[in-house]
Amino acid sequence: MRITSSCIALLSLYAQRIVALSDVILVKESVEVPEGWVKVGRANVGHTLNLRIGLPQPNFGLLEQHLYEISDPHHERYGNHLSKEEVEALVSPHQTSLDSVDQWLASHGLREIQFTRSPAKDWVSVKVPVAVAETMLNTTFYLWKHLESGDLVVRTTMYSLPRDVHDHIDVIQPTTIFARWKAMATTLHRPGHGDFFKEKSKSKLGAVDVDLSCTEAITVKCLAQLYKTAGYVPKATNKNGLGITGYLEQFANFADLRSFYESQVPEAVNSSFTFFSVNGGLNNQTLDEAGEEAGLDIQFAFGLSYPTPGTFWSTGGRPPFIPDNTAPTNDNEPYADWLDFVLKQGKIPQTISTSYADHEQTVPEAYARRVCRGFAQLGARGVSVLFASGDGGVSDGNSDPKTQQCFSNDGKNTYKFLPMFPPSCPYVTSVGGTFGIPEVAVPFSGGGFSYYFAQPPYQKSAVASYLSKLPPGHYDGLYNREGRGFPDVSAQSYPFQTWWKGEALLLGGTSASSPVVAAVVALLNDARLAKNLPPLGFLNPLLYSKGVNGFNDITEGNNVGCGTLGFNVRLSCLGLQSLTFPYFKATAGWDPVTGLGTPDFLKLKKLFT
Repeated sequence: MRITSSCIALLSLYAQRIVALSDVILVKESVEVPEGWVKVGRANVGHTLNLRIGLPQPNFGLLEQHLYEISDPHHERYGNHLSKEEVEALVSPHQTSLDSVDQWLASHGLREIQFTRSPAKDWVSVKVPVAVAETMLNTTFYLWKHLESGDLVVRTTMYSLPRDVHDHIDVIQPTTIFARWKAMATTLHRPGHGDFFKEKSKSKLGAVDVDLSCTEAITVKCLAQLYKTAGYVPKATNKNGLGITGYLEQFANFADLRSFYESQVPEAVNSSFTFFSVNGGLNNQTLDEAGEEAGLDIQFAFGLSYPTPGTFWSTGGRPPFIPDNTAPTNDNEPYADWLDFVLKQGKIPQTISTSYADHEQTVPEAYARRVCRGFAQLGARGVSVLFASGDGGVSDGNSDPKTQQCFSNDGKNTYKFLPMFPPSCPYVTSVGGTFGIPEVAVPFSGGGFSYYFAQPPYQKSAVASYLSKLPPGHYDGLYNREGRGFPDVSAQSYPFQTWWKGEALLLGGTSASSPVVAAVVALLNDARLAKNLPPLGFLNPLLYSKGVNGFNDITEGNNVGCGTLGFNVRLSCLGLQSLTFPYFKATAGWDPVTGLGTPDFLKLKKLFT
């Protein structure tokens, strides 16, 4: 066969065009630096980054369909949860994506032996020096400092990928993520809080069958009386489990738990929980390093659900501040690390509670969506995932009004309500807060509407009903009326009588509410498993339909946020004087303060078993 010179020229031109296309670099992600972070200088080029590369999940829509069908009590497939292998098959990327990413990594000298893959191969992790990462991502990494805490991170504000691999990668982190995943615990030693609680409770205590002592502090006994779990004896402890996650060097202390049990659950004194370390998470058992948040979570979750077996995960991932350290080693990406670990397990506790979050806008949207999809995988496997809704009302999750922020970080400085993530994820159950007896909404209860996630079908009717009750123009433009509304439910949030560092003290926050609801869910799972029924799994489609009648509707109170004198002055400069002290009100039915209300175990048990 004779090839003409003109043909050779055309082939050469075509080959050059192919090379040119592969050399085209496209921006993959770009973010504004959140308020409170300052650039320190160029990152040490020798510092090691553990890059987590998320590949597309082309069949996630099918997984979501399965999730909604098996979680809908009116669907014929209700309760038919998927296996680990079935879930992995539904989130696996196409082979073309795997090949393209492998070839791209190989072009930078990275071999298969250096990769770590998730079971579904939808995540690839590889450790590289900053110098290599900068070449791979066509970017520059800097050292950033968080002014309030002093934490240091290595980050960039933008990265790019070659055109031929661009569509085969969803996200790469840690690159643009500045979230800090704050704990939701609120110390209640501040003057006035306890007195306000007691005054509110004593005024109507006679209307509720709860001990008078519950006006002084919330205990396991108070919660059992309020939510009707008193007298229930778990029967399926060999099948059931309840898990609590811990982050930010929070250690669940065995000695504090024993002291708590001695004072409130004496029958549990000789019991404990299973511990797992994730990504270098520590288990320091010295009392002076006991975790305030971790202690509150495990004591009330495990105490209220005793003797249901408990699990605690300690997940590493916050860079410690060392003044002369220019190369922090942790990546501050705890949810993805925890999901990596737990999704690999064949057996997972059927109920899991987390009391850590950050405002949604500090989490890059692509990363938030991938993490949210990880929670959907847990739901499809029959796990109920609960998150505290936050302690800042409609603000940024910060319960201290002096430092609350209610402005966008997209460079436009737009005044707006700031939802929390992961509570805004539609595949988790978000838990708000109440207080008093009878219960009303606690002012710091986090709630609102997501900017990232659309309103899921299970809550459209409930949210539409709430929005129809708002006055015309009520806070228009300050929240996303089409977004996922949260919280979904609520529970008591303070003051909880807990033990920390060997002493009894009062703590609270929605971080107390979430483990309380999780304990009730664990007991409901126990009742189901004892009858050989499957666990509840992803709760929300059930709660917003069949479960509505199993909650105490909270119709009084509101959440607040952004209400300080300095903030008001700033608003007046913007011509927004009328928007001082923004809030949502609790109403009949669902509301973005207390959700559907607080649980009544006996009613829910009757409905669900």
